[in-house]
Amino acid sequence: MSSQFKQTLVMTKANILSLRRRFAIATSMVLSVALVVCVLAGFLSMAAGFEKALKSAGSPTVAVILGGGTNQENGSDVPADVIRTIEAMRGDIGVARDTVGNFAASREIVVPVEVLNGQAEAAKMLALRGMDAAGPSLRDGIILTAGRFVRPGAREVVVGERLAAEFPAFAIGQQMRLGPVNWTVVGHFSSGGNAFESEIWADLDTVRSAFDRLGEVQSLRLRLEAPGAIDKLKTALESISTTPLNAVTEADLYAAQSSGMANLIRMFGWPLALLMALGATAGALNTMMSSVSDRTVEIATVRALGFSRLSAFIATWAEAVALAAIGVIFGLAASWLAFNGWQASTIGANNASMSFQLTIDESVLLTAGLLGLAIGVVGGAFPAFSATRLPLTAALRARG
Repeated sequence: MSSQFKQTLVMTKANILSLRRRFAIATSMVLSVALVVCVLAGFLSMAAGFEKALKSAGSPTVAVILGGGTNQENGSDVPADVIRTIEAMRGDIGVARDTVGNFAASREIVVPVEVLNGQAEAAKMLALRGMDAAGPSLRDGIILTAGRFVRPGAREVVVGERLAAEFPAFAIGQQMRLGPVNWTVVGHFSSGGNAFESEIWADLDTVRSAFDRLGEVQSLRLRLEAPGAIDKLKTALESISTTPLNAVTEADLYAAQSSGMANLIRMFGWPLALLMALGATAGALNTMMSSVSDRTVEIATVRALGFSRLSAFIATWAEAVALAAIGVIFGLAASWLAFNGWQASTIGANNASMSFQLTIDESVLLTAGLLGLAIGVVGGAFPAFSATRLPLTAALRARG
């Protein structure tokens, strides 16, 4: 073991053992770092949970055709003659067919509806999705957990388990007023907690009739032969010139929707966390300068005994990083207990509420943890440098 390493180890041990004399100010540094880490982890977990809810809903083997030049269902319009043209296409266009040669397809429309929560006496805008009978089968991971799916032409709805848990009025057999008419809840479905569970599903023609949207179709879903078959479908749609069409995989559609909101959440979270980190860095600087001042005689004495400047620098810097690391551990633990799995909701792409769970994943832990450690690294650098500049005569003056 080299002499330099031994010196650094001895001084670091002495610094750590002397923390009891500076317990209050050291604790304030730990708590300030923990607060910064916890706040940043909270915002990042919100963005991660929102992205997970949407991305896990999308399938690379389902194509979504949108009309009118838009890249989302809200504002899209796919005319009936275009749908008939697509259904009449022959040859290999990348879309799966059944035994008689028909496409596995679902015409769909989304209508925001206001639903009153009987417990909180607060209304929420939810997405009522009208779809053809093949709609549920075109969504991967859908499990009917209770009841049945809707019958064509009936004023019936099935709701996601997340909505059923939040709204007691969505119990099976209950009637709910959505828009101008009453609807009977006939089933609950699960989709693994993704965005589908924030929707209400009903028969397409019944929804269009109830909301005076006869003939309107916002999106056409098709089952692809393979994940890469979307390019064949895009090529086939280029022959249709009556209206601009946009074909994307369901996975890409939801990924694009998730990135916008997630980036907005991060845009609010990062400046706040960095501002708090700046304050915490100033606190770390003050803590470590106090540490150096408290141990002036000790540092000067060991320097007079032959300890190098480098060992004094590393030992003081290591103390700052160690305190920051303790703060990171406390902050991450607190954020995990407070945020992970917590239910939240926001307005989705269809102007309706979408529920999701905050998620503390590996990327959130790593990012928040690195910011906390950076506070110790930056805040401890100058005090560590000042420890190397202490005059050796400080030990003699103290003894005199």
